[in-house]
Amino acid sequence: MTTSRPEAPSAKALATQELPKPAPPHGYTARKDEHLKRLRRIEGQIRGLQRMIDEDQYCIDILTQVSAATSALKSFSLELLDEHLNHCVLHAAEHGGQEAVLKVQEASAAVARLVRS
Repeated sequence: MTTSRPEAPSAKALATQELPKPAPPHGYTARKDEHLKRLRRIEGQIRGLQRMIDEDQYCIDILTQVSAATSALKSFSLELLDEHLNHCVLHAAEHGGQEAVLKVQEASAAVARLVRS
């Protein structure tokens, strides 16, 4: 008994098929290196806080550095949110449908989390 394989589609059939649109890169992709550099700087601030605790530094000096690190993270998060709105949400809105609704809901939830923090 021989088993037959299904025939592969012809080149012409493949050429006329509409391929699904690839998902766009994330909004931050164009500035990825800059973002990583910024996050490494924030990481350095956090390591500095650990060192300050280890060295028994004055409480107010530590709190000042905590405030600086917190401000840096908030600034980064707002920039990332702006890129998300102007890229990911905008792209979804242009194509409409349920994806657009979901992206707006995600963005709203992210804004709410940022406001609470």
